[in-house]
Amino acid sequence: MNMVLIVFLLYLLGMVVAGIVTAKLASKSLDDFILGGKKMLTPVIALSEKGTDMSAWLLIGLPGQAFKMGIGAIWAGIGVWLGSLFNWLVIATPLRRLTGKYNALTIPDYFESRFSDSSHILRITASVLIVFFFTLYVSAQVVGAGKILGATFGIDRIVGMAIGLSIILFYTMMGGFIAESWTDFFQGIIMVVALVLMCIIGIAHFGGFANIFSRIGSIDAGAVMLSAGESGAALYLGLILGGLAIGLGYAGQPHILMRYMALRGEGEVKKAMLIAMVWTTVAVAGAIFLGFLAIPYLRGEIADPEHVTLAFAARILPGWLVGLVLAAATAAMMSTVDSQLLVTTSAITEDIYRKLINPKASQQRLVRLARIFTVIIALLAFVLGLRAERLVYWLVLYAWGGLAASFGPPLILSLKWRGTTKWGVFAGMLVGAITIVVWYNVPLLKSFLYELIPGFFFSLLATWLVSLWTKSGRTQITGDSVI
Repeated sequence: MNMVLIVFLLYLLGMVVAGIVTAKLASKSLDDFILGGKKMLTPVIALSEKGTDMSAWLLIGLPGQAFKMGIGAIWAGIGVWLGSLFNWLVIATPLRRLTGKYNALTIPDYFESRFSDSSHILRITASVLIVFFFTLYVSAQVVGAGKILGATFGIDRIVGMAIGLSIILFYTMMGGFIAESWTDFFQGIIMVVALVLMCIIGIAHFGGFANIFSRIGSIDAGAVMLSAGESGAALYLGLILGGLAIGLGYAGQPHILMRYMALRGEGEVKKAMLIAMVWTTVAVAGAIFLGFLAIPYLRGEIADPEHVTLAFAARILPGWLVGLVLAAATAAMMSTVDSQLLVTTSAITEDIYRKLINPKASQQRLVRLARIFTVIIALLAFVLGLRAERLVYWLVLYAWGGLAASFGPPLILSLKWRGTTKWGVFAGMLVGAITIVVWYNVPLLKSFLYELIPGFFFSLLATWLVSLWTKSGRTQITGDSVI
């Protein structure tokens, strides 16, 4: 058995053990299953937030973009960094305060409590949008697993998808938020270590920094330009806006937001932010530089840019380190899928079943149903993944944009503007989601601008205007807190 397989199997074994160890802790109540009882260590929550944020996009999509377009991929990295910083500075503290005040376990739960929505329209709308976009999101990650395992072991893509999803399903179903947070913590460490090692060794192969840009520039002049070779001002501006726009999406991602909700208290936000932002800086820079360094080695040799991480690892690393990179790439996918499955399951179990159908359901029944729905959503995502033809990079951006436009503007305004109303939030969610779906599926619009940009601003405008038109029932806000 080769070293690549040994290291990878040890990693998978660790994930299974995590599910078994945390199963009893997550079985006490739905609060434990969804948010870990808000008792998790701050460093664990911080790295869990980043692990679940970056997904297969970090080890597969982003290096693939840098390999294809060069250093111009940095605009996406800057967008990610700024978006993450915005969330920690603007969203984390008031969201933790208010969800604690309302004892809200989910974002739909928060919206309903925040606006005293007895009609449940906010809860139902938010839950439906979460299930829709997250099922697509999970599907994209499962496709990523198929690519990783298929490229490494020469197995069929579908078999790779099934293996990756089975492991995630086991530990998420057994251990809930506690299992996924601890696995995300270790997965986040593995991802950064793998990226840093590959970049250091890649630079050494070039003989140092001095030779890197000149050698890559001789292969592709556009690869060493921030414009990625785009000659027109409009195209260059589109490249910059498309990359930076990714950062707009952070405030609307329930799988990231739930990490702030799970902190022990508001006082933990600054400590968690420092850990998370250091990780983000190193990881994003490493992913872009990895794809950039691979250009002289693999241009013309691999058909799919999203195979570049493992192909480059196989070219420059010994077998056991290739196994670490494989584990890191799989970790990138797993650390997001587990959270997305949990958020989707929570929307069905907590926001629909418990709050609207059976309020008297026992905690044991709710945890059991949560596990059942986790399996159902995973299987649905797998079936959708079988039909996926788009690259992971674009599948992820579509789902990311859908969640961003649906939840970002309504959430920001609900935390920061005292004039926000229930109907404003409803309009923002609806307009944002519809804009994303329409824009993405109209080729002329899609080629013009990344759908997240119009989706976010149309949602923001709708939330603001409808709130102005429906002035009754406002909740007063002072500073960054609702009172």
